Amino acid sequence: MEIITSTQNAGFKQAFKLLQNRRERIKTKQTVLDGSHLLAAWLDAGRQPVRLFVGEDSVYRDEIQSLLARSQCPISYLSPALYAQLSELTSASGVLALIDIPEPNPPKHSGLVLLLDGVQDPGNVGAILRTAQAAGVEQVLLSVDCADVWSPKVLRAGMGAQMVMPIVERVDLVAFADQFEGEVAATILDGAVDLYAAQFAASLALVMGSEGAGVSAALAAKASLRIKIPMTEGIESLNVGHAAAICLYEIKRQRMM
Repeated sequence: MEIITSTQNAGFKQAFKLLQNRRERIKTKQTVLDGSHLLAAWLDAGRQPVRLFVGEDSVYRDEIQSLLARSQCPISYLSPALYAQLSELTSASGVLALIDIPEPNPPKHSGLVLLLDGVQDPGNVGAILRTAQAAGVEQVLLSVDCADVWSPKVLRAGMGAQMVMPIVERVDLVAFADQFEGEVAATILDGAVDLYAAQFAASLALVMGSEGAGVSAALAAKASLRIKIPMTEGIESLNVGHAAAICLYEIKRQRMM
């Protein structure tokens, strides 16, 4: 058992850097899960944390005790003041977990795959990952300019989807589209068919573009199917997270027929 009393502690400094810095997460291939829900999801997926950071004022809570009993790793205890410097949660749950980021599987070149092209808002990326998991997506691929899947905000928005959803980051999506053995569909207005009139292939890569610019021109050129979501007159666009959910569940509906 370790009791951390200073921000100069090496373990504390490591956790702080991982929470604040994407480059540090990429370099070390580690991140920090903030909260009991994410730790429980990690353990439920059959994975173990590298280290736990527990608030001294939370250690005797039943939920925390249960998670500690399931975790086979060193535990460090923090004062409420130190813990608050690590956790971004308004109501701290009392535990953070240092984990090794899983090695991604190779990109799938068939099946139902979701491509995120420059989606930068962490809340959108996390929500899309959660929806993709629920809708039966087999893999999510993200371009280099997307939000970091393993950042604290995306982890919270994903609600544990990262623990079970196959994800590949920093992918050249144009090159991937060239190799995909199926249809590439993209949400693009020009030359598009109504989402509910489209017939989706069994092997499908669905592209969702960035919040501002949409699908990049290079990737749009690879789309064999262009789709648009019908909207009431006067509405210009939908949030990309909502648009992804609508498209994925129309695809799911067709596959259930």
